[in-house]
Amino acid sequence: MSEIIDPEVRAYAKEATDFLLSKRWCRSVSSLDLGCSIAGIFGVFLAQIKPNHPEIDEQLWVVVGDLPPAYLVCDSAANWQEALAAYVSEMRQWVEAASLGQSVEDLIPVNVPPTKEHASQLATRLDFLHERFITVEAGDVVGDA
Repeated sequence: MSEIIDPEVRAYAKEATDFLLSKRWCRSVSSLDLGCSIAGIFGVFLAQIKPNHPEIDEQLWVVVGDLPPAYLVCDSAANWQEALAAYVSEMRQWVEAASLGQSVEDLIPVNVPPTKEHASQLATRLDFLHERFITVEAGDVVGDA
């Protein structure tokens, strides 16, 4: 985290750490490595944690920014772009359920009520992330650090 110069990206790193520490299964965050961040939009970090339970993964991706924070296991995401794609996929399930007035109880937690308005706002952000950061070559993304 010390290599991060941009103040907004440093704030994202703190948000990611605080988000993980707010989970009762996370005892501490050992390290947090920047995957990619665009100031004012998002940050994707690879976190090494010390869990409170042995069944909890010690390595997680964390997505924060101008969207709901979330953590993802690393099994299905080898890099930040795959982690962001997994985030978008999980959040799209929430958007669909919220748009239809269905239960979101078994879906990725989102920090707003599951209303059609919130679903629409999140869908717009997810479309932006998908078009600008997932469907392009990772090397073509110029992030902030």
